[in-house]
Amino acid sequence: MQLNRRQALKGAAAISAFQVVPRRLLGGQSYIPPSEELTRGIIGCGGISNSHLGYKGARIIGLCDVDEGRLNGQKKKLESRGNKSVTAHSDFREMISRDDIDIITVATPPHWHALMSIMAAEAGKDVWCEKPMTRTIAEGKRVIEACKRNGTIFRINTWFRFTGNFYGFGSTVKEVKKLVESGLLKGPLKFTVGRGQGFNWKHNWNGKTSLPHQSIPKGFNYDMWLGPAPYKPYSRHRTHGTFRGYWDYDGGGLGDMGMHYLDPVQYIMGKDETSPVKVEVDTNDQHPDAVGSWRRIVMTYTDGTELHLDGDGSLQNKPFIEGQNGKVFKSFQSDIPNLRQKLRAFPDPKPQNDNFYKCVRTREKFALNEENAHRSTTIVNIGKIALRLNRTLKFDPVRQVFIGDDAANRLVDQPNRSPWNLI
Repeated sequence: MQLNRRQALKGAAAISAFQVVPRRLLGGQSYIPPSEELTRGIIGCGGISNSHLGYKGARIIGLCDVDEGRLNGQKKKLESRGNKSVTAHSDFREMISRDDIDIITVATPPHWHALMSIMAAEAGKDVWCEKPMTRTIAEGKRVIEACKRNGTIFRINTWFRFTGNFYGFGSTVKEVKKLVESGLLKGPLKFTVGRGQGFNWKHNWNGKTSLPHQSIPKGFNYDMWLGPAPYKPYSRHRTHGTFRGYWDYDGGGLGDMGMHYLDPVQYIMGKDETSPVKVEVDTNDQHPDAVGSWRRIVMTYTDGTELHLDGDGSLQNKPFIEGQNGKVFKSFQSDIPNLRQKLRAFPDPKPQNDNFYKCVRTREKFALNEENAHRSTTIVNIGKIALRLNRTLKFDPVRQVFIGDDAANRLVDQPNRSPWNLI
């Protein structure tokens, strides 16, 4: 019986638990035998794919896009960098069926994220998915089920909970997490996320309410681009860089930046295993197709923790975190004297598995995986639903449904366009 690459990785992980072989014994410090090299295929050749072309640790051997121009452009870019072994695909199903690819990167608009992640997991691949993880709450639950069923190592492409300076703070999330865990502020805590705290909700991603019907460009498979989304006549503003302004594909600035901003906040709050129980909004009525601006979203958790999303900048003077014993503003300014010095007496947060490729080899969960990423995407998705309905909603974080609101629950699990009815 011939082992596939997933089985080989699992076997290598088991062996490594008993024996560590220095890489220099395998042919030099930088030598990686072909059997150990990780390989990757990228679905989506838009702007965000440029960052994925530069990530080290796995060799890219497949690219896929429904736009021939973008697909060929990224292939030529890789070839110019010396990567001559890249195959171009117009149908992502061809690429995920390849036995020689270990990791599928999903860099498409969000309405494809869940379907492609599930299909990649079922094909025995590990998954590196762009944010937001999914467009709906039910999709996220199904991604979790698929990863569990297939032993998939999954990550979302946002990283602030484990590396890099947090927005406007001049420090890592680790230090802010340590502050909250220390109890110095004393809860229940109130978090404010907006322009004044270092976060811009990017209302420039809003959609247009009167789109012209245009001819589909040659070399662009618009029907495949739509995929599971409802059919709408082609207009360029629906696709490519401006797709974020339409509910069918994303959720405006909230959908675009929500996981970048709110996943680390969720981690800081210690809410990786739950969701808010109430969401309130201050917004004008939203268009059924095009995303519009909003002023405020307030979410409340069972323990009284509050999360305020400031969409219009009117809370610019509010602290990022406010507790009964003090406040913390951006740049880690606080009304608690000598705060950083006081924090030295407290233990650091638990270490995180922040090397995705190592996790692929060892089969350990990555720091931002399908489970905690689903919870941070759910913050975004319940906010989107409350905005669309323009009313206060109550949410059950265990069953992950809204309480007593059928219209809201219809947006939890939205049907896919045939034939993309896997989920």
